[in-house]
Order: sequence, then structure tokens, then C-alpha cells
Amino acid sequence: MRGFGETVFAEMTRLATDTGAINLGQGFPDTDGPTSLLEGAARRIRDGGDSVNQYPPGLGRPELRAAVAADRSRRYGLDYDPSDEVYVTVGATGGIAAAVLSTVEPGDEVVLFEPMYDSYPAVIAMAGGVRRPVTLRPTGPAGRFTFDPEELRAAVGPRTRMIIVNSPHNPTGTVLTREELAVIADLCHEHDLIALTDEVYEHLTFDGAEHVPLAALPGMRERTITVSSVGKTFSVTAWKTGWVTGPRELVRAVRTVNQFLTFSANGALQLAIADALSDVSGEMGWVGQLRAALAGKRDRLSVGLRAAGFDVTHTQGTYFVMADIGPLGGTDGIEFARAMPREAGVAMVPAQVLYDRPTEARHLVRFAFCKRDEVLDAAIARLGEWSRTGARPSRAAQG
Repeated sequence: MRGFGETVFAEMTRLATDTGAINLGQGFPDTDGPTSLLEGAARRIRDGGDSVNQYPPGLGRPELRAAVAADRSRRYGLDYDPSDEVYVTVGATGGIAAAVLSTVEPGDEVVLFEPMYDSYPAVIAMAGGVRRPVTLRPTGPAGRFTFDPEELRAAVGPRTRMIIVNSPHNPTGTVLTREELAVIADLCHEHDLIALTDEVYEHLTFDGAEHVPLAALPGMRERTITVSSVGKTFSVTAWKTGWVTGPRELVRAVRTVNQFLTFSANGALQLAIADALSDVSGEMGWVGQLRAALAGKRDRLSVGLRAAGFDVTHTQGTYFVMADIGPLGGTDGIEFARAMPREAGVAMVPAQVLYDRPTEARHLVRFAFCKRDEVLDAAIARLGEWSRTGARPSRAAQG
């Protein structure tokens, strides 16, 4: 793990705290999820029946596994047996780690798209695997990020074991289309690859963009490990409760590893989440309202960033927008992001740390818009004032 220090998200949050800056770096909401979900968890903890405050079953509470299976079937037509094809983990990150550690052997190659969530390279390193990144680049006037199919094909070789797909994609906000996913599926079939999909933002898509699970494509259910969680869907990121779905032999492999990592997740929260996924008190309607609100926040922040001089790419989903610092004279996103909490009072994340080839994105930073409107407005005002007064990042930030 040499080379993997403090995460950039933790560093930027610490800088925001130390300087009193508005934190648009780390992607967590500043409001809570539906009241019925929160009260349901509290009630389960207080009541304590059925040993709810003790270790839950290693697979996860049967109520949550059944709710996840029903949800996947209802929304995507994917049928999983909750007894051995659904597995509850400590957050999606825990599920991703167990999936990679259980299927990737030393020397195996893993194809993945950059920029990438920072847990992917770390857990591939733990498994002794070798990363083969394929770069997502903005295309067209709207600046939507996508991949070059030929570049993807070239990344797959005889040692390739797995491809990791994150859609809706953090940090670019891209939602992969059915046609793009078909290219990935064809390669998986041709080279007998396992697909690991990170779908934690599956409910948070905008402007009619459709989330299509890779497992829903012909022949892909049998070779896809899908990971999702409650945190982004219901704005309870601290709950760290996720789930893995897939064919029983792959889920069994994940379970075999994970039982020696975290073993089990909070049982009371699992019961509350099961109710919410089953829409017992209208929680899925709340998610629809959240999606609409986030689309407005995306627009609010994007307009403000453009007014401050950034170029902004198009976001179809997630919590994030990517912005180009070039028009403001910035040439190195890391130094720019480290300077801005002090100079402008706003924290962001430099995108280049999420690349194996950082030269692809030295000019890009990521902002989170999952904040209250008044927080976004205050950040926009600070950035606008910083831009209008002629202030620029410190000399180090100029590269």
C-alpha cells in the first residue's frame, strides 16, 4: 500500500475545516434522508426485538435481502434469489473490496475507466492485480464524458480478469448508454471477463438519462457482480450499508472473503432500509423529489461556476460537476484546489488524483452540488468575488 496515503477527499475536507471554507469537495449531502427512514431505524434500535442489536446473519438480514431482490426485479427485470444471490456489506466500498479480493489473483489485469473512485486502485493493489485504465474524455459541445471503444478493446489482453464499470459515473457525471454498455458486454463475452459494476448513484440521474445495469444486457447476469447501497439513494451516507447481487458462485466468493473483513452490517439499519426499498411509507417518492432537487442544484452551481470563469462539463447524474480551471489561469488542479480554501473560501477536489495518467486532467476540478441552496449560493458568491477582484491562485498553483 505504499503510495496510498490520506485520500484526497479527507485532505480537502480537512482544509475546508481548517480554513472555514465551504466544502464542495467531499460528496455528502448536508440534509438527511426521509423522516420515515430515520424514525424506522431509531424505532428498531429502541425496540431491540429479534436480537436486532446483536450480530445479524452473515448474509444480511433476510428482510433486506428480499427487499433488494424485489427492487432489482421490479425496476430492471433482474431476478436474484435472496437466499444466496444477494449479500449485504458494510457500504458499497466494502462490497467492491470483497469482490475484487475474491476474484482477482496476483498478476491478473483489471480494466477500469479513469477518472476512478479512489478505492478501486487501492483494492486492486491489495489483490496484487494490475490496473489497465481507459480514459473517459469530454466529447461534443455539451462536454459529456465517454470512452473510445478501440481504446477499451486495446486495454483487454490475455491476463485480463475483470472490468470495473461505474455508472452513473463519479466524478464525471456520465451515465453510460445502452450502446456503450453493449461494447463492454461484447468484450466480456469475447474474453470471458467478470464485470464488477458500481451503481451507487443508480437513482440519481437527470434530464431523462436512463440507468441501465450492465447485468441486464443479454448474457451478462451470469458474469456480473453488481454493487449498490443506501447512502446516496436516501442521503444517509454515514449508514454504510450496501449490497452485492450476482450469480450464486460469484456472490459466494464475495461472501467468503468479506466474512473475514467486516462480517456483517448494522441489523437495525438493514430493517429500516428494507422498509424504505419496499416503499412502506412512500420513501421512493422522496427519492424522486431528491432527484429533481439535485438536477436544480446541478444547474444552480454550473451557472455560478461559469459566471466565475470556469468551463463546466455536462453532468447526467451523481452529485458532481467537473470544471476546467484553464480559463482562470490555473494549470495544476492539485495546487489550485489546495490554494482555493484559503484564497476563495471554497474547497473542491482536483480531478487528476483520480487518474493513473494525471496529465489527462491537470486542468480539471470536481465540485459537489449535493448541498443546500444557500450553501451553493454562498460558494458561488465567494468564487465570483474571487474572480472579480482579480485574485488568482498562489504562484505555486500556476504550475
